[in-house]
Amino acid sequence: MNQPTPAIVAQSAVRRLPRAALLLFCVAYVLPGFVGREPWKNADITAFGYMYELATGHTSWLAPTLLGQPPEFDALLPYWLGAWAMRIAPSWIAPDFAARVPFIALLAVTLLATWYAVYNLARSPSAQPVPFAFGGEAQPKDYARAIADGGVLALVACLGLMQLSHETTPALSQLGFSTLAFYGLAALPFRTVLPLAAIVIGLPSLALSGAPTTAVLLAAGGAALSAAGELPEGRTRRHQWLWALALLAIGAGVAVLATHLDLWRWRLPADGERDWRGAGKLLLWFTWPAGPLALWTVWRWRRQLASRHVALPIWFALVSVASTLLTPSSDRSLLLGLPALGTLAVFSLPTLRRSVSALIDWFTLLFFTGCAVVIWVVWISLQTGIPRQPAANVARLAVGYEPSFSLIAFGAAFAGTFAWGWLVRWRVGRHRSALWKSLVLPAAGASLCWLLAMTLWLPVLDYARSYSTVVRGIAQAISTPGCVEVLGLSRGQVAAMRYHGQLELRNAGPTPSCPWLVVTSEFQQVASMALDMKQWQLVATVRRPTDPKDNVLLYRLHRRR
Repeated sequence: MNQPTPAIVAQSAVRRLPRAALLLFCVAYVLPGFVGREPWKNADITAFGYMYELATGHTSWLAPTLLGQPPEFDALLPYWLGAWAMRIAPSWIAPDFAARVPFIALLAVTLLATWYAVYNLARSPSAQPVPFAFGGEAQPKDYARAIADGGVLALVACLGLMQLSHETTPALSQLGFSTLAFYGLAALPFRTVLPLAAIVIGLPSLALSGAPTTAVLLAAGGAALSAAGELPEGRTRRHQWLWALALLAIGAGVAVLATHLDLWRWRLPADGERDWRGAGKLLLWFTWPAGPLALWTVWRWRRQLASRHVALPIWFALVSVASTLLTPSSDRSLLLGLPALGTLAVFSLPTLRRSVSALIDWFTLLFFTGCAVVIWVVWISLQTGIPRQPAANVARLAVGYEPSFSLIAFGAAFAGTFAWGWLVRWRVGRHRSALWKSLVLPAAGASLCWLLAMTLWLPVLDYARSYSTVVRGIAQAISTPGCVEVLGLSRGQVAAMRYHGQLELRNAGPTPSCPWLVVTSEFQQVASMALDMKQWQLVATVRRPTDPKDNVLLYRLHRRR
C-alpha cells in the first residue's frame, strides 16, 4: 500500500502543549538579554548610536549618520523604531532600554508568526497524516496545533537565535518582518485579509530593514507557489492567480520603494574571500538542531516537495542560505532562515524513530545540563572563591571586575534551573506520546542556558562587552563634558562616547577645534603623520579591561609659546 504521506500519527500523540506553559516559556526566552544590561559591542551599540542620533535630532531621518559615517547596513526602519521609542518613552526610562522595546515586540512577533505559519501549513491536505483503516488517526486541527507547538520549540532551540535575536540591530528587524511575511504566505490559502495585511507590512518593512533583495525574492517565490500550489477546500484556481498577481505587485512595489530610497547594495565578496569551510561550520552549529532535522524532513517528504508545507519553508530557507554564502554578514543573513528551518524540522517529528528521539533527548540532557553546571560553578566561584580557578580565570580575562550579587537575578536563575529539573523528570516519565516531545528538552535547554547567562553572568558580561568602562575613564580625565576630537574610533566607540559620556565629538583635523583629542592605540602612528602632535599633550591611556585593541589615548591641547 502506498502511503500518501510519511506521517503516521495517532490522536493520542497530538495533545496540546499547555498554553500557559508555552506563554511562560516564550516570556522566559524573550525578556532575558533585553532587560538590565547596557548596549554591547559591536553591532548592538553601533545600531543604538544611530537611533540616539535620530532621537536627539543630530542627523537626517532619511540618511542617518554617526559622526559623518553612514550605517554599515543600509537600513532605515530599525533606527526609526528605536528613535521613536526613545522619543515617546517617559523620562524615567533609560534611553537604551526604551530603544529595545520595539525589538522585544519584534522577537515576540517572530515566535507568534512562526506558530501561526506552521499551524496553517500543517492544515494543508498534503501535510495531514495517514488515515488509519479503523480510525484513530490525528484530527486535522489537533494535529496542526501540535505541529505548531513543535515549530516554536524548534525555533527557540536553534543556537544561532540566542544572541542575535536579543540585539537592537537591523538583523532582528529583518527576522521579525520576514517571519510576518512567512505567516502571510502560509495562511493565504485559508484566509485573505489578515495574511495579505501581514505580507503588505512584512515585505516593505523587510526592505526598509536593509534586505530589499530578500524581500523581492520572497515575494516572487510566494507568487510562484500560489499559482502552482494545491487548491485548498473552498478555493478556485482564480483565487490562486489573484494571489499570485497581488504578490507580484507587492514585490514590484518593494523594488520601487528600495530604488527610491537608494537601498540597493550588492555586497558580493571576491571568490578568494569566501570561506566555504567556515560557512559549512556556521550552517551546522547556527541551525542546530533544526538544520539536521530539516534535512531529514526534505528526505522523508521528498515525494511531496511541491506541497505548500514543504516548498514554502524550503524557499525561505534557500534564500537565507544563499544570502549567507554570498554576503559578508553571514550569520545575520542566516538568522532569517531559522523560522523556515524550524518549520521544516517539526515536520520530521511524525517520521522519527523512537531510538532517534531518545538519542536527541539524551544528547540534549547531557549537553545543556553540563552547560548549566558550568555557569553555576563559575558564578559560585565569583561569589565565594570556591573553587578558586574559575574566579581566577575571570579575573585574568576581565581585569578589575568586582563581583556583585543580585537577589532578583539569583531567584530567576534558580527558578529556571528548578523548572529544567522538573521538565527532565516529566520527559522521562509519563506523557511520552506527545508529538512535540523530542523538541521540549532542546528548546528548554537553550532557554535555560540563555537565562542563566543573562542573570548570573550578566554583570561580568556587561563589564566585558560594554564600552562604559572606557568612556568613564575618559570622562573622569576630562572632568567636565565638552568638545572632543577623535581619530580612528569605530562606530561603536563613537556611539558609546556620545551616549555614555555625553561628549560633543568632531573628526580630528590639522587645525585643532577642541581642547581634547582621543586616538585609538592602533592609530597612534597615523596620528603622528596626520596631525601636528606637538600641539597635544598625552594625559592618559584609558584601557579596556577585556580587549587591548580598544585602548584609547587621551590628549589635551597644549600650544607652545
